[in-house]
Amino acid sequence: MKDMLGLEIKKGNKARCLAEAIVGPVREYISRHTTVSVERASLRLCGVDGMDQEGTPVPNIMANQLKAKTEHGAVRYLLGACLKKGMSVDEMSRAVADGFDISSVEIPDMALLEEEARKYVERMKTLVLENRKLRAEKILKYKSNENSPLLYVIVATGNIYEDARQAEAAVFQGADIVAVIRTTAQSLLDYVPFGATTEGFGGTYATGENFRIMRKTLDIAGEKAGKYIRLVNYASGLCMPEIAALGATERLDMMLNDSMYGVLFRDINMYRTFVDQHFSRLISSYADIIINTGEDNYLTTADAFEKGYTVLASQFINERFAFDAGMPSRLQGLGHAFEMDPDIPDGFLYEIAQAQLVRELFPECPLKYMPPTKHMSGNIFKGYVMNTMFNLVAKLTGQEIVLLGMLTEAIHTPFMQDRYLAIENARYILSNTASLSDEIIFRDGGIVQKRASEVMDRTLDFLGSVAERGLFESIEAGMFADIKRSASGGKGLEGVFEKSPDYWNPFEIMLKEELCIGGTK
Repeated sequence: MKDMLGLEIKKGNKARCLAEAIVGPVREYISRHTTVSVERASLRLCGVDGMDQEGTPVPNIMANQLKAKTEHGAVRYLLGACLKKGMSVDEMSRAVADGFDISSVEIPDMALLEEEARKYVERMKTLVLENRKLRAEKILKYKSNENSPLLYVIVATGNIYEDARQAEAAVFQGADIVAVIRTTAQSLLDYVPFGATTEGFGGTYATGENFRIMRKTLDIAGEKAGKYIRLVNYASGLCMPEIAALGATERLDMMLNDSMYGVLFRDINMYRTFVDQHFSRLISSYADIIINTGEDNYLTTADAFEKGYTVLASQFINERFAFDAGMPSRLQGLGHAFEMDPDIPDGFLYEIAQAQLVRELFPECPLKYMPPTKHMSGNIFKGYVMNTMFNLVAKLTGQEIVLLGMLTEAIHTPFMQDRYLAIENARYILSNTASLSDEIIFRDGGIVQKRASEVMDRTLDFLGSVAERGLFESIEAGMFADIKRSASGGKGLEGVFEKSPDYWNPFEIMLKEELCIGGTK
């Protein structure tokens, strides 16, 4: 990506230094704490699955049994019970579903636990590395058939089998990425449902079986279309680490995973969220899964023209949290959006400035660019024009992941023909402007450069204020997205635990060693 804005390198460096100052105290808190969802994710990585007769997932049953002992790490008690009873994890999962309490078993010697853990850690490593290898081989095989940027569409019927049909249609229409949006408010459930689901409101439940169904569908459709189709779901909410674990084992390719989205937009406790996002990113980084962050959502509650700098500031913070989890830039799909009021004079130029600014500041990140939603109306013709302009900015500024806008946005859940029109629109723009960015330069001191410089300067001021106040206090003050959240409020705080001196999690240890992150305690 060429330098079209004349940015001073030192400004980007300063922003990253401020992000480090902001994240540092949070990092220290994360290192000293675990959560019930981190422990359930670790149980799942051991192979724990299933549910009891009431439909309660076995990982939740085990975590509830161990609630008073969570500070020591749940895997210790699971493997201890397996050793004492001479059972595998699968057998123990069935026993717990039938009423066995693993907290009642005396824990054997630590050396025996570590030896037993190696089997399950190696099994998890083998599965994830095989997924990585298969994905890389398929992407390389079909690379020449991909769109540039990658075209991202959503299916969200509530029925996983209907989602599979619609996803297959989208593949043959030209999509590169398919996201199965989650049913409304699943992020507030403190458990992951079990099995295939056929009922959901505004989306489909994220479950391991649903992931398997969609992965198989897209693999088959992709082979027919001569493409590797990326599968996306949401590693967010109260089960963020668990869904990341399921994504890693079922070969998802991208996961929505923001450091603050759940706090701001779902009122999930910030302490819980920051600990959960770290473990979920360790898993995604090791699994080579691209995360998509949620800065675009800021512009649904705050004005895109006035508060564009908060998007950029959050991207620097998200980048720092991702680096802390050993995640390289190539896996950071930092989010932003085309959300300015269409009645603003020169708004198109301001959108270009914001998109180009993000592109130049994060040159190695596969940025995820979101279409207009806030100012879409029942006028489908104007909506189609707005989506066309969005596609043009995406191509001009070198975005890599482009979620396609629907002309019926804000009217109804898109029909398959709406999705077809969105893909057709994007492919037309991409083809007809294939070399546009190579032919364009921005006038020195012109509208685009001035706007980018203004946003950068306001971002630095904002990051400085957040660093001075602290991230927790800044969120409480409503500095992000104009939304205030209490550090002691929100959902899930009761699921946060300070680690004891003997805390042990063999998966956390392995992930940090493999990702070269210090401090595996």
